[in-house]
Amino acid sequence: MHIAIIGAGISGLMTALELAEQGCSVDIFDQHQAGQAASWAGGGILSPMYPWRYASEVNQLAQYGKSLYQMWNEKLLPITGIDFQIHDTGMLIFDQEDFATGLNYAIQFNEPMQQCDLLNHKQLEQVNPHISTQFQQAIYFPQLSNVRNPRLLQSLIGYLKQHPSVRFFEHCPVEKLIIQNKKIQGIQLEDSRNLFADHVVITSGAWSQHWAEQVRRKIPVHPVQGQMLLFKTPENWLPTMCMNRVMYLIPRQDGHIVCGSSMADCGFNTAVDEQTQQDILTACLEMVPELEQFPIVQRWAGLRPSSPHGIPYIGAMPEIENLWANFGHFRNGLCMGASSARLLRQLMLGQKTLVSPIAYSPERLKKQDLISS
Repeated sequence: MHIAIIGAGISGLMTALELAEQGCSVDIFDQHQAGQAASWAGGGILSPMYPWRYASEVNQLAQYGKSLYQMWNEKLLPITGIDFQIHDTGMLIFDQEDFATGLNYAIQFNEPMQQCDLLNHKQLEQVNPHISTQFQQAIYFPQLSNVRNPRLLQSLIGYLKQHPSVRFFEHCPVEKLIIQNKKIQGIQLEDSRNLFADHVVITSGAWSQHWAEQVRRKIPVHPVQGQMLLFKTPENWLPTMCMNRVMYLIPRQDGHIVCGSSMADCGFNTAVDEQTQQDILTACLEMVPELEQFPIVQRWAGLRPSSPHGIPYIGAMPEIENLWANFGHFRNGLCMGASSARLLRQLMLGQKTLVSPIAYSPERLKKQDLISS
């Protein structure tokens, strides 16, 4: 089976990995360099932020993220020499209005990894001595982890590029889908080359709306910009992830601390701006004032693929045979990425699925008005 995948972010790369390991021949296309868009720009928390604020469909896929990445890391590390660095830090959340919901969430929804405890100030100091004294309480999720997403992407790309069944086409925009009699035949590249495939998978993230006219469906996915900044502290300086008012600190093993994140509807603009960066900095210093003594080494922005309720489209596209979707993950592309790809592989190959696919089905797009031809 020969499969073309359009988009080489986490969704495209994980989909390619799942299919190639099942014996499929896979071509991966990206308009830029593989693994350089939103997937690189994200934070890598292996849980939705405040999971109780998200649809159950999001949490259902996210709960498999850590175990699947651990499995893939064990397989890929000896070959690529790149460790995903899945970092078991736990997380502190300071939003008092979320304490009651957070404390009940694990039991109510049977999600053991979301188990948390309410810490008083003394306990908080023991867990993370760098927290501002203004926070007298927090809820603590000891089992939450983060993955170092740039290293995850590097390992995936390194493994797939040496895989005998995989070809990469980077800096190679796909101009259009080749569709005949409601069946996908392949793709046409910007340079007018036609490449034929048995199946085509759209994993275009924030750019997925590009295909709406050709599939004659509204695709309600659009870019939402998020900005971040990076501190460098001593190794293992900050012991936990921290969250307050949707702003977060994510410590890496080598002392880098990822700080974010903003939300802005500004099209495909990935420029950082001074005011947003200052807002992020202020929020992070409010949680951990000592960060002020360390250097900021990088600032950047990425584009999240916003979708209704953040529920991705995974499965067969309606009314076009052999065209598949895996896009629209909004803020949770990394924590849902591994399970989304597994679910799509299982659907494409007619295998038993790890979750019911109905809620993610692109058949939902039928509810959108047909785009007039």
